[in-house]
Amino acid sequence: MSKPNERAVQRRWDWHYPLMARAEGIYLWDADGRRYIDGSGGSSVVTAIGHGVREIPEAMARQAKDYVFYPAHAFSNPKLLELADLIADIAPGELRNRCKTWMTVTGSDATDDASRLARQYWVVKGKPGKHIILGRWQAFHGDNIFAVSISGLSARRRLFTPMFRDMPKIPPAFCYRCYFEKTHPGCGLLCARVLEDAICQSGPENVAAFIAEPVVGSALAACPAPEGYFEVIREICDRYEVLFIADEVMTALGRTGKMWGIEHWDATPDIIAISKALTGGHYPVAAVVARAAGGRRGRIHPATRTFQALRIAVQASGLLPAQRSTLFTDLRAIVEQFDRSHPDVERLRLQLREYARNPYLTGAGLVVIPTLATLPQQIAYDSLTQETIVAIQQAARI
Repeated sequence: MSKPNERAVQRRWDWHYPLMARAEGIYLWDADGRRYIDGSGGSSVVTAIGHGVREIPEAMARQAKDYVFYPAHAFSNPKLLELADLIADIAPGELRNRCKTWMTVTGSDATDDASRLARQYWVVKGKPGKHIILGRWQAFHGDNIFAVSISGLSARRRLFTPMFRDMPKIPPAFCYRCYFEKTHPGCGLLCARVLEDAICQSGPENVAAFIAEPVVGSALAACPAPEGYFEVIREICDRYEVLFIADEVMTALGRTGKMWGIEHWDATPDIIAISKALTGGHYPVAAVVARAAGGRRGRIHPATRTFQALRIAVQASGLLPAQRSTLFTDLRAIVEQFDRSHPDVERLRLQLREYARNPYLTGAGLVVIPTLATLPQQIAYDSLTQETIVAIQQAARI
């Protein structure tokens, strides 16, 4: 077991973490030989293709033999061009083959770059007053200072609030505990229509974009917006000349059963931020996908390692097995096969029932989390085995 509070900084100071030894498919093994179901998909990173896909490290090795870095101010990279074409071929809705892709490093960088792109777009369009990025409470868009300012996760904002300029928020689309105390569908999607109030209160001439996750991750327990929500959001954004940014860092490339989380609604974003599943955890990589609106004014400001050849080769090779996966075309069959192939799931389901007789489940596709609203007081979170904590998300969905 690893030692807490010594030299390595980990997610929790007081936690005795098992030491990882290897991973394959949906399974993890620790140094003692115990096997775990990675129900979180490597924190939503390996969800598209699983652990141990040989094609990706092989592609990394081939690229490393040629070159790993190049001066992007003077040269291009064949894999970069290939990757942009791959993304354009699978982009959602009106973005299909009508978009441009910008490389960056992490999901936090992607949402930050998406916000800066929205600002730059309006400056180029002759509307420099548009600078506000509207968000939602109980949303998470990253850990850098600006990403925290557009996020609505209070626990992560509180410490750093004096350091950033806060951005306005609207209530989340959370039917289980509706902010407006309404019931869907009789609510008339008030949680979406309130965006119009927020835009008007800030002044449409000041609002550059609205950012939202199609399925909110840990900040709201894998909660998708209700049916019709993003269609209303799209109409309001169009009416007031506000760009719609979809944060698909957790949901893109198959996590929800469709290639893109936003494809569960009939609405196309103007900008999409993606990361995590883009390389299946083999390299820190992210991207921003945006409408090809025409015009080439304004300067792009990349991070130093944005165009590292190795990371781009990983992205391109990671997308290929994801595109071939039947997960996106027959999710139900995949789930049934999963149940038959992994008997551990039945045991985990029984464990979940032991702790919560009637858990509220939220999610889409294979990203599902239980809200343990009926958790008995005498059962503390830390009393759950680590194996159950790692795997409970996958067990809960069945």
